[in-house]
Amino acid sequence: MADIRPMTADDVADGMRLKAEAGWNQIAADWERFLSLDRDGCFVAECQGRVVGSVTSCRFGPVAWIAMVLVEKARRGAGIGRNLLVHALDHLEAAGARSIRLDATSLGRPLYESLGFRVDFHLDRHSGIVETAEAEETSCPARPADLDGIAALDRIATGTDRRILVDRLLRDNPLESLVAVPIRGFALWRPGSSADQIGPCIAEPDAGQALLNDVGRRLAGRRVIVDIPTDNVDAVAWAERAGLKPSREFWRMTRGEPVVEDLDRLWASSGPEMG
Repeated sequence: MADIRPMTADDVADGMRLKAEAGWNQIAADWERFLSLDRDGCFVAECQGRVVGSVTSCRFGPVAWIAMVLVEKARRGAGIGRNLLVHALDHLEAAGARSIRLDATSLGRPLYESLGFRVDFHLDRHSGIVETAEAEETSCPARPADLDGIAALDRIATGTDRRILVDRLLRDNPLESLVAVPIRGFALWRPGSSADQIGPCIAEPDAGQALLNDVGRRLAGRRVIVDIPTDNVDAVAWAERAGLKPSREFWRMTRGEPVVEDLDRLWASSGPEMG
């Protein structure tokens, strides 16, 4: 069996190797952000000095997220993923998390259900080259002074105080952000290894379309991915008009106390890492 130990900055290269084998989109900056937000909640599994698995977690007060559950293909089926997940769950519950959440793939969902996670809602990942008509510019780049308003809107939509995440995303990618002024919505995007990831995009129902149109105008001709709740039909319609196609499924799941999200305001998830 593999030994589980805390992840360090020296393990980022191994994390990149594992995610590349799985065909995921993260870059080194994403792993560094996971460590900066909750270094004590990130772990690797090691066999004979070789990193063969990973899990990351982050806690926003009573609500926590688990992500990056990866196991080297040659080691799958030996219980490494389950042991990593249980290790992260024990850590989060000891730290006071009452709701533990994740976005499950079809491969991982049975494991999560066996550990008490239940499905909240379904998301589709839409991907492709953005093909969007010229849109009237109705938003502007986010400024540090906008953080309070952005974080408040995010909290209303997600039922979670994710200010530390939003602040870090804005600081990591200051040129990849838009707000609808006055702050009725915001959208962030960031580079990935194979595509730009759009999200989070949180907006009032009457502001989301225009905000995403502005994002599409800026990213026209680029390959993107965006994770959209299937219940937000207006967001799904935007992706279709932009030439994006469903390419992957996720199920948002929770173990513990329910967390209520407003899907009319959730136009795009930040990604499976932290919802």
